[in-house]
Amino acid sequence: MNLFKKGNKNSDSTSNELNQSTTKGHPELKVISGSQLSRPAAPPRSSPAQGVPQAETGQHNVELPDIRYKIAVASGKGGVGKSTVATNLAIALSRSGAKVGLMDADAYGPSIPTMMGISEKPQTNPERKLIPLVRHNIQLMSIGFMVPEEQAMIWRGPMLHSAIRQFLSDVNWGELEYLIIDLPPGTGDAALSLTQAIPLTGAVIVTTPQDVALADVRRGAAMFDRLGVPILGVVENMSYFLCPHCGERTDIFRSDGGKKTSHKLGVSFLGCVPLDAEVCTAGDLGVPIVAAHPESPQSQAFHEVANQLSVELSERGPEDELKIIEQ
Repeated sequence: MNLFKKGNKNSDSTSNELNQSTTKGHPELKVISGSQLSRPAAPPRSSPAQGVPQAETGQHNVELPDIRYKIAVASGKGGVGKSTVATNLAIALSRSGAKVGLMDADAYGPSIPTMMGISEKPQTNPERKLIPLVRHNIQLMSIGFMVPEEQAMIWRGPMLHSAIRQFLSDVNWGELEYLIIDLPPGTGDAALSLTQAIPLTGAVIVTTPQDVALADVRRGAAMFDRLGVPILGVVENMSYFLCPHCGERTDIFRSDGGKKTSHKLGVSFLGCVPLDAEVCTAGDLGVPIVAAHPESPQSQAFHEVANQLSVELSERGPEDELKIIEQ
């Protein structure tokens, strides 16, 4: 499955069938329909074996030498505001003076187009690479830019693997300080495909304070540990409610769960973000809270998370980034 048609004349009948459905307005993107799933799609020949961590394969598919930090934002479960954290974290890092890209790796439920208020389709350069869209000074790429909002992405694991790899290798990201990668919730194919494709600097795990979410943090941390990816820290979203009238703090979902869990895991606690309806409203309107209300307590919390992440990266240094283990 190729997102970008390379003009390969030797494609077999299966590949031709998969490429019959073309996204209107973007001839480079090929989207599979549900009726075309009768036969399994073979994984790309150059891909590492599925299910094998990058540290065990000894190689990566994609090199991004012009991007200093490649950071996955993940959560063990849905509903914790992971995409909200990824989006506002990217803007906060950009406002500190860094060049930032944001890649939406959630093919099944892309949120970045809505949160960033952008619906255009990307163009291609003469080298037939996609040019990222730009909003709030962030370079953006999402499958949501290229398929209708109502279209379901009925993809098997190898198709998702191919899409993630191509969103890295076939996009003209240029020079970036940070590439923030918004993963889908859970511990499935996307994280495995990403770690096989590029050497990640590390992962940031998003949670909420209640026990049911914290249990999934531990599962997410175990997944990245198995894949050989450092955990850069934990962010506790919807941490508490701050009354806009009197300023009183109310711990709706208990308190300090994320901090305690990060200590148990031996990783950094990057900060907590207050619960506020304006965060949701701003995201729905396409102007994230850090851009819409930069002086709000919620925006200041995201800036603190960005600062703590920068400190964590500087303390680790290049030698602490992920290494490939030679067998």
